[in-house]
Amino acid sequence: MHAKKTRRIVKSRRYLLKKKVTYFVVAISVVALTSFLIYYALSPKNPVDVSPKIAIVDQLSTQWPNQSFNQTIQTILNQTGLKVDYYPSEAVTVDFYRDLPKHNYKLIIFRAHSSGTSAVSGTPSFVVFFTSELFNSYAHVPEQTDMRVVMVMFPHVEARYFGVTPLFVKDSMEGRFNDTLIVAMGCEGLTNTSMAEAFIQKGAKAYISWNGSVSSSHTDEATVSLLTHLITEKQTVEEAVTQTMNEVGPDPTDKSILLFYPDGAGSSLFLANVTVTAPAVTPAKRKDNRAKGNSGTTLVPPISTF
Repeated sequence: MHAKKTRRIVKSRRYLLKKKVTYFVVAISVVALTSFLIYYALSPKNPVDVSPKIAIVDQLSTQWPNQSFNQTIQTILNQTGLKVDYYPSEAVTVDFYRDLPKHNYKLIIFRAHSSGTSAVSGTPSFVVFFTSELFNSYAHVPEQTDMRVVMVMFPHVEARYFGVTPLFVKDSMEGRFNDTLIVAMGCEGLTNTSMAEAFIQKGAKAYISWNGSVSSSHTDEATVSLLTHLITEKQTVEEAVTQTMNEVGPDPTDKSILLFYPDGAGSSLFLANVTVTAPAVTPAKRKDNRAKGNSGTTLVPPISTF
């Protein structure tokens, strides 16, 4: 009888000890979690710099580098007094394009492959901007499904890459542009107005590009001339584009010319109305050297550049 009572007392003490240990562990866990949340809430963040800036997106920097071009336009751009962000080829991913509107760029220069020719019969052509992100059928799946991103390729090159379409600009880019001037140096950026219209709907002020294929050397020369007229000489968009074509002429091989969109943007002056505050970021619906724009774009079958 005495032994049974002793066993009950021992079991009771063990139970109370386990209960105390459990309470202690839970209390420590709650304190640790609370401390982490307070630290996270109070720790300094790295907010996106929303002061007006300029971006150079040099997706061609690996394939067709041109340091002289970069130095020359940097000198011109410095006259604006705005910070200039330079992005080399390896930085140009799908998510890079997604975040572009967040930075309050007043001018974005896309030195990037583009194509306005679809390889899928029966599908209306639209302009595609190339990324340097290798294509993966398991990445960006919802955006592949509705053709916000597509597979793009170059002739005689095995690698496949992601390209972004006008639907991506409209529905996947986060936030809005702030009267941004877009200079698309690649091929066929204005062979149709699909990409230009997407940027305008997203808040851009004007879009300048070629109506056909163009060599990297010719578009580099033309862009230096264009920026000189826009920034140094403070010409309007229409005056700068016209003067550039008078000086450098159409592409020697494909005879493509530089155009702007929309027509009403012709009287615009770069930086005529600089706003310091960028538009509020709203979530998207879902998360010879040829810079050839016959560059392959495809929906499901690949598109190639020639």
